Amino acid sequence: MRLVLFIGFLLLVANLMANTLEVSATSKWKTIRSAISAAAKGDTVRILPGTYREGNLVIQKSITLLGVNYPIVDGENKFELFTIAANHVSVIGIRMINTGVGSINDISAINAIESDDLRVLNNQFENTFFGIHLANSSHTRIEGNVLHSNAQAEHQIGNGIHAWKCDSIRIENNQVSGHRDGIYFEFVTNSVVQHNNSHHNMRYGLHFMFSHNDVYQYNTFKSNGAGVAVMYTKGVTMRHNQFIDNWGSSSYGLLLKDIRDSHITQNRFDKNTIAIYMEGCSRSKFESNTFHENGWAVKVQSNCDGNVFIKNNFLSNTFDMATNGTLVLNTVDANYWDKYRGYDLNKDQIGDVPFHPVNLYSMIIEKMPSSVMLWRSFLVYMLDRSEEVIPSITPEELKDNHPAMRSYPLL
Repeated sequence: MRLVLFIGFLLLVANLMANTLEVSATSKWKTIRSAISAAAKGDTVRILPGTYREGNLVIQKSITLLGVNYPIVDGENKFELFTIAANHVSVIGIRMINTGVGSINDISAINAIESDDLRVLNNQFENTFFGIHLANSSHTRIEGNVLHSNAQAEHQIGNGIHAWKCDSIRIENNQVSGHRDGIYFEFVTNSVVQHNNSHHNMRYGLHFMFSHNDVYQYNTFKSNGAGVAVMYTKGVTMRHNQFIDNWGSSSYGLLLKDIRDSHITQNRFDKNTIAIYMEGCSRSKFESNTFHENGWAVKVQSNCDGNVFIKNNFLSNTFDMATNGTLVLNTVDANYWDKYRGYDLNKDQIGDVPFHPVNLYSMIIEKMPSSVMLWRSFLVYMLDRSEEVIPSITPEELKDNHPAMRSYPLL
């Protein structure tokens, strides 16, 4: 007990000894660089309004950078702004603009290298190559930031928030737009991404690879080049997200490639070319999602197995489900399909005959994409009706044996 009290006393003394160094044109420290150099561990560098053009600022001590009314740190289209190589650093309330662009180096507004317990809070990023770049860092908190860029091509821009080989990071309540990928994870574990709005990015709103045991929830991914991609990952939970208006010849709301043992639940997919595209996915559960007005709601490649689709809503999609094979190793049960024409004689709200979500026309399009021009033609109508009566091509085992007669509560 005495040891705990002594440690608490030392921490209190350390906080009381911490200083605040004020930066402005009329202060003792007229540049951010000079204040960082003079600061001791635990000090706060308070930056007053103004525009600061100081090249690359390297932080190698545990300090707080605190902006007042968003002072501007300008990279003049040449420099990285802050390179952080220390633990327990905070960057709060600063407007960072005009970093350099690099084809080899990941030039960033904030580049954290082996930095633990970093906090990046309530900042603004404009016209940055990479916004926030984390490498080999842990216990990082990125919250309340606005990141926006206006590049015209992918090679001109990096990612908004980029994390490589990190653990236990939290990305929350950020607005990310105009980047290559809004949020990018590679080898990131035990982390949470929530309440972010990632939109109008050139490639993905969210892109993560080899990143296990993470949670992605309550985010909105809208009007991105190709939606969200989750690759080579296990143990991911994606819930309460919205995937909206990801349209294009190769766009989707959510791409799942070689993932396993994951849970995708209570998400909403609205007006995507393909809401979910799955390839090489195993043992994942898709539950209580709503698919509304998509081109394809779900495309399941034949190399997927052990996945379960249960209690989802399929509403006004052109195609509810499609596959490229006849071998079925996944389970579809108790979903609501607005195309279901069956009956419920015992009034238990479960259809008395199974529903086959894969129609003949979708199988033809899978083999011959150009045949999509026949959509809504009388020929297609006759093909699908005949296949319903005498199934011959569509996968017989890919069916919902207990289709719901009423839709589940919409998200």
